[in-house]
Amino acid sequence: MSGVYLHIPFCEHKCIYCDFYSIAPSEEHADAEGMMASFTELLLKEIDLRSDTVPRGEMYDTVFFGGGTPSLLEAEQMVSLLDRLRSRFEIRPDAEITMEANPGTVTEERLRAFRAAGINRVSFGVQSFYDDELKFLTRIHSADQAKASVHAARRAGFDNLNIDLMFALPGQTPERWRSTMEQALNLGPTHISCYSLIVEPHTPLARMVEAKQVAVLDTEADAALFETTAEVMERHGYEQYEVSNFARPGFRSLHNLNYWRHGSYLGFGPSAHSFRGTHRWWNIANLSTYASRLRDGALPTAGEEELQPEQMMTEAVFLGLRSDGLDTANFDRRFGRRFLEDHRSRIEDLLRSGLARLDGAVLRLTSRGYLVCDEICATLE
Repeated sequence: MSGVYLHIPFCEHKCIYCDFYSIAPSEEHADAEGMMASFTELLLKEIDLRSDTVPRGEMYDTVFFGGGTPSLLEAEQMVSLLDRLRSRFEIRPDAEITMEANPGTVTEERLRAFRAAGINRVSFGVQSFYDDELKFLTRIHSADQAKASVHAARRAGFDNLNIDLMFALPGQTPERWRSTMEQALNLGPTHISCYSLIVEPHTPLARMVEAKQVAVLDTEADAALFETTAEVMERHGYEQYEVSNFARPGFRSLHNLNYWRHGSYLGFGPSAHSFRGTHRWWNIANLSTYASRLRDGALPTAGEEELQPEQMMTEAVFLGLRSDGLDTANFDRRFGRRFLEDHRSRIEDLLRSGLARLDGAVLRLTSRGYLVCDEICATLE
């Protein structure tokens, strides 16, 4: 399986916790409409240039518009990008095509236009159904707007729909987190992503924490909310198939599954990453430099690396265990190892402690195991 990712680096407002590369044209007093039109042309140029460097014949199963806020683009711009991708690469006719959206940037009319453009999966960055929590996170939408956007997406024809939620917010109680989850579940999404608030370096939130203006939840409270998340989602029929992701049967994110299974992907746009075989490369994380490079007829690559076998093995273990399991038979064939034998004692400890289970040759973490995924992976290198 292979995928395509397009990074749309525009937001109406930059949230305090976000460390993804993005800019807010309105906050910089820039011409947002003109910037997005010019940026679309740059993406088309990058797609053309990159297609000359990638072997022909590979089928791409997913396309993902991420950001930033891709829903700020016009449907016509989505059409032009998808048409160019299809002309340069082999995009599967029934490909999963996802667009991230901020509830404050879409109407039913816009959603219908996006659906007609070929988007068949939408992912709403809701985060919370409490307005004071949304205000703290500096989101531009309200809880009511979030609910209205989900209903509008349904009416617009989207039957594959994700809601992003965030827990471990400062002062967040278990009761509030349960309520946010229940309100999301009542909307009937096919997929829910639940992320713990991470204080990323060099963000406004990090500066607020450093200045003691904000106190983050301690590790035990965070862990308790994570366990509550898994319990609530399972009770409502959602499969936990990755640390932070839950889906109705048949609605797992194919694009993210490709990442976690070490599949190939091409990334377009500033800061986007790509991976193929053992080769990884990434783009410049600056819009003006990205634009200048493309206008000179050069790819906007910032760096690249060739992964060594040890790095590939480490990533295969981490990606497999944090998602739907490490197929140890496949691992052994790829790397000439005997994973279950090499780690017999540690795996037996994980099974006894209820942190993992073994389904044939597939080693899977339980919900409790997901909680300490990084620590487990470090002992299985």
